[in-house]
Amino acid sequence: MTDIIRIDKLSKSYFDGAGKELIILSESSTQFKKNETVSVVGTSGSGKSTLLNLLGGLDRPTSGTILFNSDNISEYSADELADWRNQRIGFIFQAHHLLPDFTALENTCIPGLIAGTPLQECQKRANELLIAVGLSDRLTHKPNQLSGGEQQRVAIARALVNSPELILADEPTGNLDHATGEIVGAMLQEVCQQQNTTLILVTHNTKLANQMDCQYRLFNGNLERIE
Repeated sequence: MTDIIRIDKLSKSYFDGAGKELIILSESSTQFKKNETVSVVGTSGSGKSTLLNLLGGLDRPTSGTILFNSDNISEYSADELADWRNQRIGFIFQAHHLLPDFTALENTCIPGLIAGTPLQECQKRANELLIAVGLSDRLTHKPNQLSGGEQQRVAIARALVNSPELILADEPTGNLDHATGEIVGAMLQEVCQQQNTTLILVTHNTKLANQMDCQYRLFNGNLERIE
């Protein structure tokens, strides 16, 4: 199976107010395969979200490389990274970040419209995805008319609307009750598999993590595959 992302000696550190270096990632190297589902677990503050931000080009590494389909994204300009994220990456966060004045269909369309896709094509794709995540009767509902689980399903559809090669999901079930979280987690896996989309998921949910094709643990700056 071909790699979609390969990281080589990836490091990230910050300096606190006293000038002390805080190491988040320390020369981590691994590869993620196309069309697989991956979970990353670790304690709060271990750097899981930072890892996703690096993989998605939202943050720059201190050192090391991130290769996406053999392209070094660390060499991209800010504009190139923005285009790459819009067209190739889908993001799902613990907070869904839906726009409150827009319907489920309109929220789902937004990344496509930003990419320059014609409105009718965006609406068709968004409609298909919202049906796929079980929201066929919620297309015209605004976020305040949706439950937390329904809002997160809209966020899943929105992340997939540009047919990205990779979905990065940061605690996507973290704000949901257990039963709803299981439904949303299973739906996310199913839709990604149907769309042939690679999924890298950060979660505290052990059951959800174990359902992925492979699992990693981030501890003391080291990203290690769990065998």
